[in-house]
Amino acid sequence: MRLKGKVSIITGGGRGIGQATALKFAREGALVVVSDMNQATVDETVDAIRKEGFEGMGFVVDVTKRSDIDAMVQAVMAKYGRIDVLVNNAGIVIDAQLKKMSDVAFDKVIDVNLKGTYNCARAVVDIMIEQQSGVILNASSIVGIFGNFGQTNYAASKFGVIGMVKTWARELGRKGIRANAVCPGFVETPILASIPEKVLETMRERVPMGRLGKPEDIANTYAFLASDEASYINGAVIEVSGGATI
Repeated sequence: MRLKGKVSIITGGGRGIGQATALKFAREGALVVVSDMNQATVDETVDAIRKEGFEGMGFVVDVTKRSDIDAMVQAVMAKYGRIDVLVNNAGIVIDAQLKKMSDVAFDKVIDVNLKGTYNCARAVVDIMIEQQSGVILNASSIVGIFGNFGQTNYAASKFGVIGMVKTWARELGRKGIRANAVCPGFVETPILASIPEKVLETMRERVPMGRLGKPEDIANTYAFLASDEASYINGAVIEVSGGATI
């Protein structure tokens, strides 16, 4: 159990990669805190954790609202007295070409994906500094490295969270805190449910391994980076894409 006893907050933990990460962390011995916008999906993940005999707690949190985040952090500290890992997984997609993108769509994606990541990290950083230990993991994307057609807002947000990680690695490394980014490629999550099979097949063809990623592929990477096995990995940007960018 590589994460035994580590108090770990996972945002966007109600489904997809976040849910897989919450379950993986629990199986690795972490004390898992699940946050998401939807009470039903939070409950689903927490129930799944508890059914396997592990410890989990859940909160409905909008990462654009500091009051929601602060309330969660206070409750976690009251129960456990520490926070060891933050996985900034919460994110949204609202795609459009630049010429068709609305200001509302741009602002919403930036607020959730970029400002939300900042909000959560800001809420836990003083705790981690006092502990002289902690891990912050940001969900970026291969789009955050290479860009993508029709994703001006998403690409900007995912480029941005990489910049945050690089900065936090410099600022916090000497305080015992590591910060890293994970860049998934094409992953089978609910976000892809509305995409036609023909498009999905084209996506598979772009991957040298011939398949889309599974949420567990990303969860396994987060678990490694959160563990003491990754104690000298700081400021890294790790692609988990099956080679899709080669």
